[in-house]
Amino acid sequence: MAEIARLEHIYKTYPNGIRANEDVSLSFEEGEIHAIAGENGAGKSTIMKILYGAELADEGDIFIRGSHVRITSPKVADSLGIGMVYQHFMLVNQFKVYENIFFGIERKNKLGILKTQEMIAETKKLCAQFGMSLDPEALTGDLPVGLLQKVEILKVLARGAKLIILDEPTAVLTPQESQELFRQLRLLKKSGKTIIIITHKLDEIKELCDRVSIMKDGKSVGCYPVKDISEKDISDLMVGGEVDLSLNKKPAVVKDVSLEIKDLSIQGRGNKLAVKSVSFTARQGEILCLAGVEGNGQEETIKALIGLGRNYSGKITILGKDIYKKNLAWVRKLGVSYIPEDRMKSGSDSFASIYENAISLTFSSHNLAGFIKAKPLKEKTADWIKEYQIKGTAKQKISLLSGGNIQKVIVARELGNNPKVLLADQPTRGVDISAAAFIHRKLLEMRDLGCSIIMVSADLSEVLALADRILVFHNGEISAELINNDKITKEMLGAYMLGLKKKEGEKEHE
Repeated sequence: MAEIARLEHIYKTYPNGIRANEDVSLSFEEGEIHAIAGENGAGKSTIMKILYGAELADEGDIFIRGSHVRITSPKVADSLGIGMVYQHFMLVNQFKVYENIFFGIERKNKLGILKTQEMIAETKKLCAQFGMSLDPEALTGDLPVGLLQKVEILKVLARGAKLIILDEPTAVLTPQESQELFRQLRLLKKSGKTIIIITHKLDEIKELCDRVSIMKDGKSVGCYPVKDISEKDISDLMVGGEVDLSLNKKPAVVKDVSLEIKDLSIQGRGNKLAVKSVSFTARQGEILCLAGVEGNGQEETIKALIGLGRNYSGKITILGKDIYKKNLAWVRKLGVSYIPEDRMKSGSDSFASIYENAISLTFSSHNLAGFIKAKPLKEKTADWIKEYQIKGTAKQKISLLSGGNIQKVIVARELGNNPKVLLADQPTRGVDISAAAFIHRKLLEMRDLGCSIIMVSADLSEVLALADRILVFHNGEISAELINNDKITKEMLGAYMLGLKKKEGEKEHE
C-alpha cells in the first residue's frame, strides 16, 4: 500500500524539561487501521497531536504523500486531509447534529445565508455512505455517547479527512457499541481512509488493527503486523518487561451497611429526571459497581452521594448520617473519599504542583499554630510518587503530566487517606494496563480491609474484574442487579446497559 503519512526524527520537550518524544519515526499507509500503543507518558498522544497540529515539534519532519509539510495548527491539518477525534468530545450540546458537523465550515450562499437543507442533505449522505444512523436535526445534547462519537467522526469526514486519528475510541462504549464502531471503521478503511487508534485495549488491537506501533518513554519501540504479535508481546514491549496483571481476588467478606439510598430521584437538564426512584444499599467489605452507558444516571448518583448534587428527592444515609443538603467537605469528614470522573475540572488544581495536589486533603492535620509541618507531607508525597510510578517530581505543576499520571496522583491521594467509604468514578480512565492493574489491586486491598467501595465504570473488563455486585443503570433506572460471577459476560451487561434486557427479581425481559 502507498504511504499516506510519515514522521521522521520527531523531538518534543515541554517547558518543564520533560521530553515527551525523542527521535520518533512512524509511517502510516493508505487504507490501514493502525494502533499506537504505550504506557501513560509514553508520548503516544503527543506524537499524534503533532501530526494533527495541536502540538508543535521542536525538531523533525512530517511528510504527507511524500511531500514535506509544516503542520502548524489543526486548520492546516484539516487542509491536508488529517482529522482527529479526541477522547473527550468537542461538541456544542445546544446545536443540532448537522450544526455541529458543519461548525466552522458552514454552507452559505453569496449573501451569507446558511444553506440549511444542503447541510442536512450532506449529513444524510455521509451517514448512508459510512453506515451511521443519525438524525441530522436531533439536538446533540440529547444523544447517548455512542451517537456523539459518530457525530465527531462525521465532523472529520465532512472536512474531507483521508487520515483519521481516534483517541481511546471505545473508552465509554458498550461491547455492542464497540462492535458497531468497528464495523464503521472497517467501512472507512474499505473506502480508502487511514485510521490511527490510540488505545490501551490489547484485545481490540488484535481484533481490529492491521499494524501496531509501540512507544515507551517517548521513543518508538517498533512497528509490527498485528497478525505476527501476541497481546502479551505488545504488553511486554510497552513496559520493557513482563507485566503483572494478576489480581488474586478473594471472596468478599461483607459486613455492615455503610450506605443506603431510598427512592432517589435527581433532576437533570430540561426538567427531565436523570435518576428515577432508585433504591439500593452498599456494605463494608464489598465493591458495588454502577455500570451503564454514560448519561444514564450513574454519575449524577455518585455526585449526590458525595454532596455535589443537592437537587434531589429521597434519602441518602452514609455511615448512619443523613447527608441531605450537606456539602462535599462535610461528607468527606465522615470518612468518605472521592475519585471524580473529570480529573482536570474537579480532581486536581492544574495551577498547583504534584505535592500541593497530593496533600490537599491532609495538610490541615499537619497544621501547628498556623505553620504546616511539611516534612511528613513531603515524605508521604515522595512515597506515593514511587509507589504509583508517577512520572514527575513533587514540585512539578500537575498540568504538565500526562492524563494517566494525573489520575495516579488523584488515586494515591484518595486511597492514601484510608477511607471508610470510597466513591470512585472511572478510577482508571486513561491509565495504562500496568497502572490500572496496580490500582485494581489497591482497591481490592482496601475492600479486604473493610472499606465500602461504590464504583462507576464504563470499562466492562474492569467491572467484571472488581465488582462483587453490579447495578446496571439505563435511562435513570436500575435495569438489573447482578451478583458478579463467571456467568456474567460483557455482552450480557451491554444488553442491560442498552435497555435490550431488564431484570426484575428473578424475571428477565427481552
